[in-house]
Amino acid sequence: MTSLSIRTVHEPAGFTAVADYFSDVWQTPRSAPPLLPETLNSLAHAGGAVHAAYDGERLVGGCVAVFGPPALRETYSLLAAAEQGLGPQIKRAQQAWAVELGALTMRWTFDPLVGRNARFNFVKLGATGTDYLIDFYGPMADGVNDGDESDRLEVTWDLIGPPRGQSQGQEQGQEHGPSQGKSGNTGPGSPDREAAPATHTAPDGGPLARRDPEDRYVWCRVPDDIVALRAADPELALGWRRAVREVFTKAFAEGFTATGMSRDGWYTLTRREASA
Repeated sequence: MTSLSIRTVHEPAGFTAVADYFSDVWQTPRSAPPLLPETLNSLAHAGGAVHAAYDGERLVGGCVAVFGPPALRETYSLLAAAEQGLGPQIKRAQQAWAVELGALTMRWTFDPLVGRNARFNFVKLGATGTDYLIDFYGPMADGVNDGDESDRLEVTWDLIGPPRGQSQGQEQGQEHGPSQGKSGNTGPGSPDREAAPATHTAPDGGPLARRDPEDRYVWCRVPDDIVALRAADPELALGWRRAVREVFTKAFAEGFTATGMSRDGWYTLTRREASA
């Protein structure tokens, strides 16, 4: 990376470039991107923001955000993608834009079966998973989601509070929250995930979920690479979708939120009282 620059887009050619980039990421024809250039233009004109990241003259990332209801002082990120390692810079650009205009929080959704995105949202940014949305988009005809049910995990990011997920230790590879690593405890008094009883079995025959005996934490596992699994075995991928859905919807109904993701693919869900 030689000269990374991130800027808001205002001209038609820039909107087209971002739309083309999104098409390449989501593997759709450039004639049918996830968001049309005209749509990006209209969103920006209405007070939203389209950010584009460039390495020299090469487009390497983009994101789109709009404002929510004024009384909530929040923004909503519609779409974001970037080359590996550039995600934090893209989100920080969105954050700076939103805070300058008075926003306090930002929300967005992502596929809960994509563990690397969960790690980015919870560990890098310190966001919190606050809602589970079943088949949110309905059938999707792109090269990433085609053939699956489009469940999404909604996250909320506090734009002005102390960063929940960015301690020095976490930047060096440690995790936020209890029992994020394979070995269990991350500090005195933290429950041991591996010692917690399994409550569900995953489609691959291993444990899918574990629950803290004191009922403060639930852990849920996702497959290593759901995109590859969806292409190789759609039926098995759908089995994972519905199994994880069962764990999340039950936990969220009981007052849990998603607060962490380990390197080995386990979510941490924390009861709201425990995370206060």
